[in-house]
Amino acid sequence: MNIGANQTPTAAQRVALARHAGRPNVNDYIAALFTDFFPMAGDRRQGEDASILGGPAFYKGCAVTVIGHRKGRTLEENLCVRFAMPNPEGYRKAERLMLQAQKFGRPIITLIDTPGAYPGLEAEARGQGEAIARCLAVMSRLTVPVITVVTGEGGSGGALAIGVANRILMLENAVFSVLSPEGFASILWKDASRASQAAELMKLTAHDLQALGVVDEIIPEPQGGAHTDHAAIFAAVDAALVRHMAALDGQSGATLVKNRYKKLRAIGNGKETL
Repeated sequence: MNIGANQTPTAAQRVALARHAGRPNVNDYIAALFTDFFPMAGDRRQGEDASILGGPAFYKGCAVTVIGHRKGRTLEENLCVRFAMPNPEGYRKAERLMLQAQKFGRPIITLIDTPGAYPGLEAEARGQGEAIARCLAVMSRLTVPVITVVTGEGGSGGALAIGVANRILMLENAVFSVLSPEGFASILWKDASRASQAAELMKLTAHDLQALGVVDEIIPEPQGGAHTDHAAIFAAVDAALVRHMAALDGQSGATLVKNRYKKLRAIGNGKETL
C-alpha cells in the first residue's frame, strides 16, 4: 500500500493496514515488552483454545497478567487459531486468567486483534454468546487495573470480551467496530464490494473513536504502518503503558470499578453518532 508521507490514510486504508500480515502480533508484543511470561492453557471445562494467549508475566518488575488474541504468520498458523477468532473455550480461559489476576492483585493488560469471535455452529452450541457475556460481566467488576491496547482489528463482541478496561489505547492504524466493513456493506446494501464506503461511515478509526470517548490515547505508528518498524511501535506502546500504569497505580479496587463504569457509560455522550 502506497501512502504518501503527507497523506492521511482513508478509513479503508487503515483497515488494510490493521490487517497487514506483517503487523506485530501478541507473541511479538509479549516477547518485546514482558519478561518471564508463563502461558496458561485450558478453560477447565471444554479444552484449550490457542486463539487466546494469556498468562502471568512481569512488566518493568511488576507482576501482571497479559491476555491477547493470537494471529499467525503463515496459513497453517492462522488455520490453527482460526485467524484469531476465539471459540468459547478461549473466552472462558480469559475469564479464568482475569479472576486469577484479581486473586493475586495483578494488573491486567489485554491486546486486541481479532475480526470477531468464531461464528461456527459448534462454537454457538458450546455457548459462545454466554462465554463473551461472562467475560464482559467479570471485567466490569475487576478490582485491579485493566489496560487494553487495540493493536490491529477490534471486531464486535470478540474484541469487547477482553476490552472492558479502565484505559483503552489504540494504535494509529488500528480499527475498532461492531462488525467488519464487508459485513456492514453486506447488511446495509447487500453488496460487500462497497466495504470501502462502509468503512468511512462506520467511524471505526482511532481518531473517530477518540472523538467519541471510546479511546483514551492514540499510539502513533511509523510511516507506512506498524509492520514497517517493529522496534518503533514496541517503544511507543511501552511508553504508553508506563504512563497509564502509573496513573492507575494506587487506586483502590472500588475506585477502579467505579471509574471503569463511568468511562463506559460516558461513551458517545454529547457526540453525534450514527
